[in-house]
Amino acid sequence: MRILAAAALLAIGAAPAPRTAEAWLTTGDGKQRLARVALTPPAPNALRIVIDPKQRFQTMVGFGAAITDASGILIANMKPAQRTALMRDLFGTAPGQLALGFTRLTMGASDFSPTHYSFDDMPPGQRDPDLRRFSIQPNRANVLPVVKQALAINPRLVVMASPWSPPGWMKTGDALIGGTLRPDAYAPYARYFVRYLQAYAAEGVPIRYLTIQNEPDFSPDSYPGMKWPAADRARFVGRHLGPALAEAKIDTAILEWDHNWDQPQQPLTALADPAAARFLKGVAWHCYGGDVSAQARVHAAHPDKETFFTECSGGGWRPGWQAGFSDAVRNLMIGSTRNWAKGVLLWNLALDPAGGPHKGGCGNCRGVVTIDPKTGVVTRNLEYYALGHLSRFVVPGAVRIAATTVSGVVETVAFRNPDGSTVLLAYNPGKTPRALAVTLGRSAAGLRLPAGAAVTIRMAPAT
Repeated sequence: MRILAAAALLAIGAAPAPRTAEAWLTTGDGKQRLARVALTPPAPNALRIVIDPKQRFQTMVGFGAAITDASGILIANMKPAQRTALMRDLFGTAPGQLALGFTRLTMGASDFSPTHYSFDDMPPGQRDPDLRRFSIQPNRANVLPVVKQALAINPRLVVMASPWSPPGWMKTGDALIGGTLRPDAYAPYARYFVRYLQAYAAEGVPIRYLTIQNEPDFSPDSYPGMKWPAADRARFVGRHLGPALAEAKIDTAILEWDHNWDQPQQPLTALADPAAARFLKGVAWHCYGGDVSAQARVHAAHPDKETFFTECSGGGWRPGWQAGFSDAVRNLMIGSTRNWAKGVLLWNLALDPAGGPHKGGCGNCRGVVTIDPKTGVVTRNLEYYALGHLSRFVVPGAVRIAATTVSGVVETVAFRNPDGSTVLLAYNPGKTPRALAVTLGRSAAGLRLPAGAAVTIRMAPAT
């Protein structure tokens, strides 16, 4: 329900400015999921959470998940009415819709592809340095139609792309799996990026950001990938890709790293190269190792560079709501944004009940939604609700602002939207409920936050 300031916002020393406040709660057991709850006057012993709009940090791009081949196949092959309903729910911006504003594409195959491919495959032993065989045809049946529909629903959707491997003929080993980029392939690979960006732009899908290699310190043995040291990545960006994009008048921003929190020295090494730093817009991070605070350490060293969180998957290793929801809210929605992320992306937008389709790699990953390909029935997973606690309420252009957070007690993040509304996400990691008094200026709203629960509070602009 909508609660008026006079009833639900208690004056702190003076009459509060007229303000409305609303709250949405998800409990740690999943019994309540983005459920509307009432705010009350704060209890006398409540923990005070102070929101300070004067302290401003990064401007937000959005929240979302990757449209992998697996996601594209499952969504594209739904019955039209089911597909439209799901896509509107995911990308629509009306009240109650998830309002995803950020997505990631795989530039060629990942482990979540039914076949391993690039956009310029050649028979073993043959090469195509002039890219005469280049084509984005493998994306036309599934991925492109889904991305186009998402853009039609939400024209402000920001799209980024990441390759898992260059074409095999560009690599030592002449294969998509393993190896690394051959020195004589740096220039052709830069042109490959240009061709990809141009081809997608021609389809009405501008790619705003890209990384040059997914997880460049990992060489998987069952799906495309490769190791690519930081100094070599810097050389590629500074001497080849950056100049190639400039010459082609492509303004897509290049992000460095696209791997885990446990090796901040890798992006720092690349950013220390002056030629590369000229073209690197920021750094992208994954969740599978290390601590989210690494984002802030790299930001402190390079405050002029942007920070993005670009991949984390739920799965069978975090079964049930208690562990999975806690991790998604605490580390990703709150942790990554408090550590300067402008955008937050989960991994597969959609998977089937068996965690596929995939070829190699993760056999028990979980999508934001699960789609049964036989019936089209959609299950919204805990990641859907974790995303929704911010994606529904924090709009593109919002600015993160300061808010009290107490590690291990109540953890928070706050934003000021362009329309002047304020959004707070609070999570209780403890084992007992916690009474909160959320204060903004001269007003306060009270709430009893259950153990393991998250709440989003939205306050309208003062009038």
